[in-house]
Amino acid sequence: MPRTTPGPTPTSPTAPPPATAPTPAPAPDSAPVPAPSGPPWAALGGYAATRLLGLAALAVVAAVMGKDGLHRLKGRWDAVWYSRIAEHGYGHEVTLPNGDVHSDLAFFPLFPALERTVSAVLPVDTATAGLLVSWAASLAAAWGIYAVGAHVAGRRAGVVLAVLWGVYPTAFVQSMAYTETLFTALAAWSVLAVLRGRWILAGALSVSAGLTRPTAAALIAAIGVTALVTVVRERRLRGPVVAGALLAPLGWLAYIVYVGVRQGSVTAYFDVQAAWGNSIDGGVALARFIAGLPWPAALGLCAALGLLGRLVVLCVRQRQPLPLLVYTVAVVVVSLVGAAYFGSRPRLMMPAFGLLLPPAVALARLRTRTAVPVLGALALASAVYGAFTLLGSGPP
Repeated sequence: MPRTTPGPTPTSPTAPPPATAPTPAPAPDSAPVPAPSGPPWAALGGYAATRLLGLAALAVVAAVMGKDGLHRLKGRWDAVWYSRIAEHGYGHEVTLPNGDVHSDLAFFPLFPALERTVSAVLPVDTATAGLLVSWAASLAAAWGIYAVGAHVAGRRAGVVLAVLWGVYPTAFVQSMAYTETLFTALAAWSVLAVLRGRWILAGALSVSAGLTRPTAAALIAAIGVTALVTVVRERRLRGPVVAGALLAPLGWLAYIVYVGVRQGSVTAYFDVQAAWGNSIDGGVALARFIAGLPWPAALGLCAALGLLGRLVVLCVRQRQPLPLLVYTVAVVVVSLVGAAYFGSRPRLMMPAFGLLLPPAVALARLRTRTAVPVLGALALASAVYGAFTLLGSGPP
């Protein structure tokens, strides 16, 4: 509601004008929700162009190599597990030659549930439904990332931020039947809800994120820390703030409890992850991996980690809003402290879109005739890299 200015108050010629008390700012949870600065079409169009370029590069390289690019998008690696869960529910295990058991309980339920729903509504199999869910979620993620960028640094930076997310080195995963796009969409809109003081909406979105990926722990931390700081700063408990913070972890906790009850062990989910080699070791596995590389490769990887650290420092110096900063840093930490397959770590960090905000702001300051070729070159490099990586032997 627009503020009105009170009319003049009659005073004597010698009397000082009456002091006007400042109008208190509305509380974050009761403030009107501002729309993002401008429509999202430029961001969505730029992002879609990067993904179409990636698909085109995949089609060309796959044709040259005599491989099936579409199969790599919807029917390989984790996508197979999600499709199987969608069709048959949980309960499938694979025993490896060394005796390790890989259980489908390592995969969270929301994505396969959406696959099953889409395949029931449309005349497509669950694998194709997974692609449709992922592609739709990628546009929702790009929109949410744009909205966060526009809220923090202006519309132009928001557009560039969405496009940069589309040219991330492992952005090809955004075109696969994987959960990264769905999780990033839920996380981006949840962070935006906190920035706008919509705590209950943020918590509800976090519930869905917690049913999508274990990385939701980073989003839960962001909401919880921001809520705690808000309560301490205001020196009072506000219902929406507390409710949002309490709501946030329920999806993640619900699945952990489900696995525990199903397997008859409190630590069952973490045992399942450990059997997949995904236990938390504080970064020991990463250090050992680097130590085992030839020195040129080890130096290159250390340089990449140094660049990652530099981006985190720039995020702090940029004074990003607390929920965005905590979420970004937490995703990075979670991605580095586990014993997971090293090749998956860049993919695991992809939802940390806040890392791209400092370069997005820098590019947004350039003239369009300079920024567009830079983004185009990055998109082409990402597309070619993604095509060859997808058609390689190892999982992303």
